[in-house]
Amino acid sequence: QDTFQIQTQRAFLDVYLADGSNIRLDIQTSDTADRILEVALCKIGLSRELIKYFSLFFFQDHDDGALSVVKKVAEFELPYVSLQSMKELHCKLGIRKWKYIFADSFAVFKNSFKAIQEVKRNWIKPTEGQMQELEFLQKNANKAKFLESIREIQFYGYVRLDPCICDYPEEGCSADIYVGNNEINCRIKLPTSQTKEVSFKINRLRSWQVTFLCTTKNGEDDDTLELRFEYNDSGTWQWITLYTKQAFLLSSCLKKMISEQMMKEAKGGQEMEIKMPESTKNSKKSSIQHKQVVHSGFISRKQFLVRPNEDDCVFDKIREEDL
Repeated sequence: QDTFQIQTQRAFLDVYLADGSNIRLDIQTSDTADRILEVALCKIGLSRELIKYFSLFFFQDHDDGALSVVKKVAEFELPYVSLQSMKELHCKLGIRKWKYIFADSFAVFKNSFKAIQEVKRNWIKPTEGQMQELEFLQKNANKAKFLESIREIQFYGYVRLDPCICDYPEEGCSADIYVGNNEINCRIKLPTSQTKEVSFKINRLRSWQVTFLCTTKNGEDDDTLELRFEYNDSGTWQWITLYTKQAFLLSSCLKKMISEQMMKEAKGGQEMEIKMPESTKNSKKSSIQHKQVVHSGFISRKQFLVRPNEDDCVFDKIREEDL
């Protein structure tokens, strides 16, 4: 606030929910994202214990009715101020789930059928039979069974990115990207017009980087973001590139999944150590330590950076913390 000389004053801020409805908050322009998220979720009746499962995002509506996630709002960011600076993008502030591992998914979505909006927006892929069952359960207000059924649908709980271009399995392929459940799932349209579904598992991913490129098309500068990740495919490491304006959002998703996976495995290791018999404690401890070494690549992943082609005009590596 002091750095940018922001004048604190009272204002109203609309926060959109998954079903398209919105709540209007009476805020201060200097309120941080953490504060606004807490107020918004408390206003809709969610307990404070569940706030950690959600985050604020900037969304963008398109003329065809589609909805894009522009970026995750940083905890220290001032959403009201950010929205004012993004007026030309016509962005909205919304709440989305931001934790891939749930202690109690039923509690998180209790008193709500908002998950059906993911179906309507084509963010998840139910079969015809699954869709009929969901509509029946929603019509009959069978909330518990509805939530149980929707969790079985492909891509439920994933973050869907806008269609982008990738270089896998060859240059120039378009792809629909879904991120969640410890994978980057790509539905790639091949030059033959066939569609190939590829799942990149995060336990085979060693490192990634986001790069800002400046290219020239028809005499005009064209700014591009790319995310490159190093992936082990059948024992061979290779770099795979996704050209997407949502590269930082994708990077945030990867960081979140990996940190949650490591926390889950660490917790599992502690439980094993507590329950094991005294006679086998030493051998089990050795096994757990080995497992930690295998995943240590996640911690130091940012050290494995490769410089892009010198023919590209690269301004600099942009860190996620700089957003």
